[in-house]
Amino acid sequence: MKKIVSGKILRENMLEAINLLCDTVKQTLGPRGNNVIIDHSNFSPFITNDGVTIAENIESDDPVIGSIIEIAKEASIKTNENVGDGTTTTLILLQSIINLAEKHINNGVNPISLKNDLNKELENILKQLKMLKLKTSSQIRKNIAIISAKDNDIGNLVSDIAEKVNDKSAITIKEDSGKDIRVKYIKGYSCEITHPSEYYFGESKNLELTDAYILIVNNIVDDIDKISSCLNESIINNKGLIILAKDFDDYLVNYIMSLNLEKKATCIMAKISEYGLRERLIQKDIELISNATIVENNEHISVDNLGTVKNIYIDKENIRINFEINDIIKNYISNIELNSQELNNNFEREFYNKRKAMFTKGIAEITIGAPTKIESHEKRMHLEDAICSAFAAKNGFVLGGGVSLLNIASKIEETNEAKLVWKETLMKPFEQIMINSGLDEKKISEYIKDNNYTKVYNVYFNSYEDEKNTNVVDAYDVITNSLINACSTATMLLTTNSIVINEVQNNLNKTGEFTEL
Repeated sequence: MKKIVSGKILRENMLEAINLLCDTVKQTLGPRGNNVIIDHSNFSPFITNDGVTIAENIESDDPVIGSIIEIAKEASIKTNENVGDGTTTTLILLQSIINLAEKHINNGVNPISLKNDLNKELENILKQLKMLKLKTSSQIRKNIAIISAKDNDIGNLVSDIAEKVNDKSAITIKEDSGKDIRVKYIKGYSCEITHPSEYYFGESKNLELTDAYILIVNNIVDDIDKISSCLNESIINNKGLIILAKDFDDYLVNYIMSLNLEKKATCIMAKISEYGLRERLIQKDIELISNATIVENNEHISVDNLGTVKNIYIDKENIRINFEINDIIKNYISNIELNSQELNNNFEREFYNKRKAMFTKGIAEITIGAPTKIESHEKRMHLEDAICSAFAAKNGFVLGGGVSLLNIASKIEETNEAKLVWKETLMKPFEQIMINSGLDEKKISEYIKDNNYTKVYNVYFNSYEDEKNTNVVDAYDVITNSLINACSTATMLLTTNSIVINEVQNNLNKTGEFTEL
């Protein structure tokens, strides 16, 4: 049965939900931020100070509070999707906007008018922030990575990787039982594969073929006779043959395995571990670099479909093809870039960017080692944050630690309620960093009052730094996304006066009287 909660009861629940979510997350902000233990039904509890991870795990049994929490999470999740950092800052801004604006609404201010004024003032704030933006250097990118990771070693590692690869999509992370974090740079085009039999690959962990044939079939290969011409061509010329297809007939697999064991042929069968459009794009990429022709109809398979590769490395999970760049490939890379810019889906855009990276500088593979799974998981989250921040900084940076927002707040004239809300809200990230660092409110107030915003307080080293020599910086894109997403979600919630939910009898005492539909 559907129920409605509205008016004062809804607004009280809204504040409770927002404060529950944001008070938990904001204690992690800054280099001295605290950790949070997260229990999970599917795996062991773990410790983290990653804002978006904490936010994603906060829920409520109360249907009203739970729904509002889920809506509020979207602000931080959106920031994380766009730039991979700034999730905690987003929630701090969101909480402040809602709490301060709610006071004005209770005093008779129209929510719609306030929403319009808040959005209008946001435009002015973003313009001022853009004026404070500075060009990013390699050192600045390193500082941003260190701050985001809250770890010098991880920050330095990420900074080095960012100098060697084009895009964060070109970085993969995996975990093992080792003790250190290791990086391997991979040149060439690579993709994940599976083999048609667990015994197919034999005892060898990997295989390298030189000057080998490649056959790409956009179907199931179910008849040995249909590929016999290509197989014979490889045997006659003593060249390896790689067949990429959607699947293989069991008899064909056993037959080719016997040829390989008898040393009569070297034929590798594999299936691309993607489906749909992604599989098709990988086929097209390999077709280009090998000069093959994709087989669409098995009746027409011939040696004319074969491509060649100078070097190909194969293991149980991946293939990697080395190739030389030519004008055709350069044009192809340009098309990949143009197509990626037209995509609205970040997940798909990352796939396009990874393909582009494999055609240019290559990819970086990071392996995380740690004594325990908890530490390994924590290292991974710090790495991911640092990677996202380092690449987000490509579009410039501003003074960090909340100082840039303090600077803008100092210039806001308190001529309406929206300006009052923003003036106080822009101070919150700085204040929270100071609180998490153990500074008392008196020192925080003194800093805000006396600061001319040319110095930054580095809480990590407990010292003031000049703006030209500071290590405390934030990526410009991170701060802008935090402001935009916080304001968008906050204003939508502020202009909401009813919620329709499914009735949960155990929670009637929390939400008060219901209106039944």
